[in-house]
Amino acid sequence: MSRDSKPGDASAFDIRALLERRGGEAFELHERYLNPQMPRVLRTIAFDADYVRADGAYLFDRDGRRYLDFLAGFGVFALGRCHPVIERALRDAMECALPNLVQMECPPLSGLLAEALVARMPHDGYRCFFTNSGAESVETAIKYVRCATGRDRVLFADHAFHGLTIGALSLNGAPEFRDRFGTLLPGCESVPFGDLDRLRRELAVGDVAAFVIEPIQGKGVFVAPDGYLRAAADLCHQHGALLAIDEVQTGLGRTGTFFAFEQWNVEPDVVTVAKALSGGYVPVGAVIAKSEIVERVFDKMDRAVVHSSTFGQNVLAMTAGLATLHTIDADSVVEHASSIGGSLMSGLEDVAKRHELVHEVRGRGLMIGIEFARPRSMRLRAQWTLLESMRKGLFAQMVIVPLYRDHRILSQVAGDHQNILKILPPLITTEEQAESFVTAIDAVLDELERSVGLLWGVGSSLALPALRARR
Repeated sequence: MSRDSKPGDASAFDIRALLERRGGEAFELHERYLNPQMPRVLRTIAFDADYVRADGAYLFDRDGRRYLDFLAGFGVFALGRCHPVIERALRDAMECALPNLVQMECPPLSGLLAEALVARMPHDGYRCFFTNSGAESVETAIKYVRCATGRDRVLFADHAFHGLTIGALSLNGAPEFRDRFGTLLPGCESVPFGDLDRLRRELAVGDVAAFVIEPIQGKGVFVAPDGYLRAAADLCHQHGALLAIDEVQTGLGRTGTFFAFEQWNVEPDVVTVAKALSGGYVPVGAVIAKSEIVERVFDKMDRAVVHSSTFGQNVLAMTAGLATLHTIDADSVVEHASSIGGSLMSGLEDVAKRHELVHEVRGRGLMIGIEFARPRSMRLRAQWTLLESMRKGLFAQMVIVPLYRDHRILSQVAGDHQNILKILPPLITTEEQAESFVTAIDAVLDELERSVGLLWGVGSSLALPALRARR
């Protein structure tokens, strides 16, 4: 449709009308044309609401029910959903009719976004490359560190999650994601998270290009020990390797500082970002690497396009990134996340003291994990043991289901076979919303601990599909 077409033209596309006609077919369409298992999973855990609208920290279903979103698209919606500043910026960019993806060009918006990201690094000796996702950012980082060092081997931490494309998957510490995809990228090996002695031994071999690490692991919300990242950086540099920090989930204020690595006083060689940089609208990721690394990759004119990404610098993605950074600064979002995160952690620690099923509450800012463990009392211990025999990590699922069903709060487990509930609230979460989550999880745990029959009944209903799948 040309820019001169009118909304009433017969050729006009009407998204509202299309959704009105067929929006209710979503699960059937996914079963037929997409991943047939996802509808089964959502129905099994009763997460099958028909969402039709979103605003800030809330989702709304077709019947007008409101859900507090403490998953935030796995961290994408740091500024909440449908943020007016991001939306207005994208509309303005479209109205400008800017030349987009000319490819043989140097577009100004990508230059401005790179400048804004570098300004948030420890010094200005960095450069950027733009991607479409966190996984693509990690893939780029692998190529960069290998090219810059002339080495092939890349280390990563146990339990790590860096993405699901083949290169990123090769740095993935979760076997459930790696299984049945054949031989992955050679030279990628894991070391225990937080174990400096093991890292030292591997680096001493002298063939490691980089150590790729999350400051807080997304799968499990395991926080790097004090001094670990700084010592890891020193060890890498002593042995000619680079330190690449994956901030795809932890970056842009999630942990109470703009980058999580700031809390460990470390200067990374490479940083990967994505998720929140999008503002929740247009996929955008970035690799921020020291200038000398980038200049080793693009070291002469005939290598100017030796690494590229077709949609990486598109106008809408760059606009979304710039508007997101502007909003984070203008609204003091990082400071707010730190404050609300502290209040939320304090409230959850009080909950932990009241419930023997809670083993630990951990995290930074608004990235928090609540780990459950076998209770002390004989009455609950027997039921716990039985549940774990059916499927490891089942109890955490039993918490997120009533949180959603009875309190309309969306959350998720921190990883398969882990009894850890993970929350990633929007960074704009209010005190009232944080308090409502604390009250809700307290009530859910009260109910589960009070009724052994409920514990068994809910657990067995969740475990049956998994048991049938095994057979």
